[in-house]
Order: sequence, then structure tokens, then C-alpha cells
Amino acid sequence: MPAVMADPLTLPRLPRLPEDGTDWRRVAKVITAQRHLEGEGFQVRRPFPGVDLALADPFLLLDHMGAVEYAPGEAKGTPWHPHRGFETVTYIIDGAFQHQDTTGGGGLISDGGTQWMTAASGIQHIEQPPPELVAKGGLFHGVQLWVNLPRAQKWVKPRYQDIEARDVKLLAADDGSSLVRVIAGSLAGHDGPGDTYTPINYLHATVAPGARLTLPWPREFNALVYVLSGRGTAGVEEVAVDEGQMAVFAGSHHKGDGDGIVLRAAGAQPASSPNGWEILVLGGLPIREPVARYGPFVMNTREEIVQAFEDFQAGRMGTIPAEHVPHLSSADENLS
Repeated sequence: MPAVMADPLTLPRLPRLPEDGTDWRRVAKVITAQRHLEGEGFQVRRPFPGVDLALADPFLLLDHMGAVEYAPGEAKGTPWHPHRGFETVTYIIDGAFQHQDTTGGGGLISDGGTQWMTAASGIQHIEQPPPELVAKGGLFHGVQLWVNLPRAQKWVKPRYQDIEARDVKLLAADDGSSLVRVIAGSLAGHDGPGDTYTPINYLHATVAPGARLTLPWPREFNALVYVLSGRGTAGVEEVAVDEGQMAVFAGSHHKGDGDGIVLRAAGAQPASSPNGWEILVLGGLPIREPVARYGPFVMNTREEIVQAFEDFQAGRMGTIPAEHVPHLSSADENLS
């Protein structure tokens, strides 16, 4: 169950879009996420990158972590590792994750919080479940999104944004039935807290069972809808999209009053999605630059990738802080 919930009837409402004057985006394809092992061995579902990365531009990767109920000792994270040339955005829906990086950024991301790390010219970081989750187990559910940076911003100074659950902009559907959380971007004039180099929208919506959600959408943005849990349909043609699947919308080709996305939750939802259909809605202005990627680095040319590895090996992407070792008193030493 998402940590950030609210009564939609008390929130600002999205505008009702005219049925005839709106250019309703149609669904171009549905992609089923593939399962992968990441970090120290935790499983993710990954709808992209896939065969046609250009469909997701400016996004590079989406990893869906959970939802999973960890037993004691099961929770895992990642070791220290570098990045260059893009941003990692980690959104924790339920549970908690700890982040630390070589610029001094980091902290605990929990229950609706987001950490926005701009790797840019180069950084190292580590992501781990907190000791309490490792020791006791518990619910964990989150998403990590990679956002590409244009060539001109790949060399800016790394930065870290800590977006807490209370910072997210909450909106209601036009009929008050569904809840929309704006993490970044702008929806009908309502801005999310995430500060982005690349123009994007990043939303999390809970669509009530049987409800219809319409969203005004920038004509120049692409549009992707990924299902976190539950079932529903995307587009005016009502294409079925279930948990672990992503609907890719076609681009805009008309000159009506504006673009719109229509989504509808199934009337009956599975027990794993008691509040309705849980979806991420993503879109952005395509960068349309060459993409050279290898492991943790995303640049424009192969030569820049080689340079990234050389810079990392030469220690130019930050220094991992020394681990603090508690001081042992003479009494403690006698016990050992």
C-alpha cells in the first residue's frame, strides 16, 4: 500500500478535458518487463531499456523493485559503484533504503520519499536497506529511474536532491475519484518538487477501481505508463495493461486544443492492489542525441565511455569515505 495517501475529495482537481477537442494519445505498444538480478542479488522488473530505446528518450532505464515482503536477513542492496552522464531517481513507495555518495549526499529514503542523484561528471554511491529491515524483514517496494542528460549537462557538478513524501504535489482526478502524485514536472499548472535538467513529467497515480483518469499532456513529450500493481486499460482504444507491463503511447500528430492521456482501472482489482490501479506515468522531451552506454556510464561516444573508465580507475569520481570503526575501551579489549 503506498505510503503517501490522501482523500482526493480534499485536493485540487485536474481539469476536465473536452472529449471532442482533445487529441487523445493512442497506444503504440505494450511491453512486459523482464526480470533481472541487480546489486547484491535483489530481483527487479525492467520494462526498458529494450529493443527500441528511442521510444523512452530521455529515460534510459526503469527498475521496479518489489513489492516484496522480506524475511529477516533477506533484504539486499548494492555495493559502492560509479555513475557518469545521467541521473538516478529512486522512489520508495513502501519501506526504506539508505543512500550515500562521494559528494556527501544521502540519507534514508522511506515511505513515499525520493532521492534524485545527478551523477553528471562523475560520482560513486551505495544503496542499502537499513539495518532494521535486514534484521527484522518487512515490506519493500520501490522504483529506480535513470534520466539521461543532454551533452551540455553531462559534465556539470554532481548534486543530490532529497525529496520527502510531504514535498510531493497531490492532485485529484477531475471527478475526485483518483489520486495523482506529481514528483517532478508540471501537470495542469501544478509543479512537482523535483528539479530537472531535462524537461520531464514523473507521476504516480492511484486510480480507483472502475474509475477513469484523464491527464493533459505536453504535445512535445513522449508518454509511458507502467503498472506497479493492479490492472486497467490505456488509451481510448482500452488496451489492457497489467502489473509489470508498460504502455507506450504514440506521439502527437494533430492540432487540436491539446493532448490528453486516458486511463481506466478495472472494476475488480487483485488483493495486492486494494486501493486501485497503481501506475507510474512518465514523459519527457526527447534529447535525440547519440547514446553510448556501458555499465554505469552513459555518454555520447565510445571514446567518452573509455574516458569514464579511465577516470574512475584514476580516482576522479570521488573517494569512498573511510568506514568508522568504534573505539574499544580497555574493558572491551579484555572481553575479546
